[in-house]
Amino acid sequence: MTFPWTLVTWAALALVLIAWLADAWLESLNRHEAKKNAARVPEPFRELVDEVTYRKSVEYTLAKSRFGLVETAMGKVVLLLVLFSGVLPWTCQYYLGPETLSAAAAAAYLVGLSLVLSLPGLPLDWYSQFRLEARFGFNTTTPGTWWLDRLKGWLLSVLLGYPLLYVVLKCVEWTGDRWWFWAWITIAFFQGMMMILAPTLIMPLFNKFTPLPEGNLRTRLMNLAERTGFRARDIQLMDGSRRSTHSNAFFTGLGRWRRIVLFDTLVDQLSADELEAVLAHEIGHFRLRHIPWMLAGSLLAMLAGLFVIAQFAKQQLFVQGFGFANASVFSALIIVSLLGGSLSFWISPLVNLISRHFEYQADAYAARATGHPDPLIQALRKLNIKNLGNLTPHPVYSGFHYSHPTLLERERALKRDSARN
Repeated sequence: MTFPWTLVTWAALALVLIAWLADAWLESLNRHEAKKNAARVPEPFRELVDEVTYRKSVEYTLAKSRFGLVETAMGKVVLLLVLFSGVLPWTCQYYLGPETLSAAAAAAYLVGLSLVLSLPGLPLDWYSQFRLEARFGFNTTTPGTWWLDRLKGWLLSVLLGYPLLYVVLKCVEWTGDRWWFWAWITIAFFQGMMMILAPTLIMPLFNKFTPLPEGNLRTRLMNLAERTGFRARDIQLMDGSRRSTHSNAFFTGLGRWRRIVLFDTLVDQLSADELEAVLAHEIGHFRLRHIPWMLAGSLLAMLAGLFVIAQFAKQQLFVQGFGFANASVFSALIIVSLLGGSLSFWISPLVNLISRHFEYQADAYAARATGHPDPLIQALRKLNIKNLGNLTPHPVYSGFHYSHPTLLERERALKRDSARN
């Protein structure tokens, strides 16, 4: 079939290419910054990290940047081929027929499309895990576990994604022009249910969770939770070491189902004082209502996205620019979803700015809850060094890619807040 190159098509192509070039420019800035500081440990970090570890962190930053360029290029090439080759309207017509699509058939197509689009990235995911991460000592997973994780992820995409898409598309039949609002209600309800069910039904499919053993650490952390008014059902260890030496801490669930989760690697890497400070930081997000604010922002963004799709679904010229014969919610949903990454790229600095503000607030809360900023500072330093974090990212790059402030920025803010108090 002949692909119709219209003004809409060229505008979409420009959107994808400009975002791609901008991201490559940001990577170039960050690599230059890393190389500029590679000769010796920068002054603020000379008492924190030795020369060997610092050089390794620079090498890790550069290696990830080079790999990121290849990964992004692969993703953009696939995106361009899918959007501008005519394969989407051709497959829709060939497999689904020219008649009006049923919600069941459309949902099956969308789930299948997402699975197919994930396949080209598999070799790069494999390389990242078993070559790049292994080269720097982070990989601890096995090929069997890696493949099993992906099979489970694909199965969950079908079991959870298909019913959700089916109901969303049925909203078009049930509610007419207001479908986007009712689809939003449906998705919001689904997300709320997942927040309750995922910790007990989905997360255990990938990791083993065991109660933190009785002892001084558990007592200290439970006392902290009680002291700060954070009601938690349990403190659990997650076997993150099965896949990587990277570490983290988080809490899951709502209300009486809430659980504190610590990576086993985190417990191995930090002292009791430092673990208490890290948990106080996570509790700070809860007590300062960052989670509801971020969730509300996500829901509003989703509502706006569904409204935009609803408007484009009425524009014949828009869908024809990508080879579809007739305007529909189905075709608009595919196109806008595929272009979404190129659009959200430009919004990421604002999202990261809000996220960083919340991180500063949670850091300050942790310092107050534990009585001193030093335990959190030491924890952040250890985690940054253990993870070979980039100590000197370019400010513009970090604005686009970092949801957390840099180590130096967090230390300065903690010390400044401590001096004020």
